[in-house]
Amino acid sequence: MKLVAGNSNRALAEAIAAYLNLPLTKSVVRRFADMEVFVEIQENVRGEDVFVIQSTSYPANDHLMELLIIIDALKRASARRITAVLPYYGYARQDRKPQARTPISAKLVANLIVTAGADRVLTLDLHAGQIQGFFDIPTDNLFSAPVITRDIQAHYKGQNLMIVSPDVGGVVRARAIAKRLNADLAIVDKRRERAGESEVMNIIGDVSGRSCILVDDIVDSAGTLCNAAQALLEAGATQVSAYVTHGVLSGGAVARVSSSALKELVISDSIQATEAVRVAQNIRTITIAPLIGEAMHRTSEERSVSSLFD
Repeated sequence: MKLVAGNSNRALAEAIAAYLNLPLTKSVVRRFADMEVFVEIQENVRGEDVFVIQSTSYPANDHLMELLIIIDALKRASARRITAVLPYYGYARQDRKPQARTPISAKLVANLIVTAGADRVLTLDLHAGQIQGFFDIPTDNLFSAPVITRDIQAHYKGQNLMIVSPDVGGVVRARAIAKRLNADLAIVDKRRERAGESEVMNIIGDVSGRSCILVDDIVDSAGTLCNAAQALLEAGATQVSAYVTHGVLSGGAVARVSSSALKELVISDSIQATEAVRVAQNIRTITIAPLIGEAMHRTSEERSVSSLFD
């Protein structure tokens, strides 16, 4: 079993390596003067079971190209099996055609990974479950629910909890957390009455006097999350926190969260935190390295991965 890391999230790769008690394979991933990606694997990988750890986070295109070229390098070096470990799968939000003449980029990226030579994919909390079917190779979609549940139990024990989905599309994800915690579920129904007018937030469920926890898979601009937190407080919630797997947090998102009504935003380290995220007072990071490391170990030994979530 060999571990190869790209440049997208070196800290997570090192944490996974530490969990598995394995060193990262010596490799070079650098740029030529014109920013072309160059990869050199500096150890023998012939006949090895190789795991490439690379989130396709910002800058998404650069990190995607790194992943593809690393896979190609390993394929040409005669690796026995190559597993692309994608803690965060970029382009996942482009999983369908929302209107005419638009791409399904999540499928295109899947095709690129398969064509590059990956034999299987290991990823975490896909934005849409059907993306697994975009790959023509075995794909394991891990869930952060056990990690999130343990953290909620540690930090919110004894509180009158209400798990909240920030939109109708995330109900299944929020329900899974609520079931593990034996907590109630509420839903934020957002709608725009007419073009140019602000969104109206309707709360499905009684949150009065409850400590609310918003659960989602991706936080990007954080606008919906912050608006939902405000709406919950106006509906009588005592406090509002949020747990999100992938902290994209682009643009002014960190400042928006810092000045919002959220008590705290908890994200995983699937995407490497920026300096702004690290210094933010109400943003906290939890690690998913043991979860991914254990899934990789079980994959290498041909053992069940799904039993991790029983």
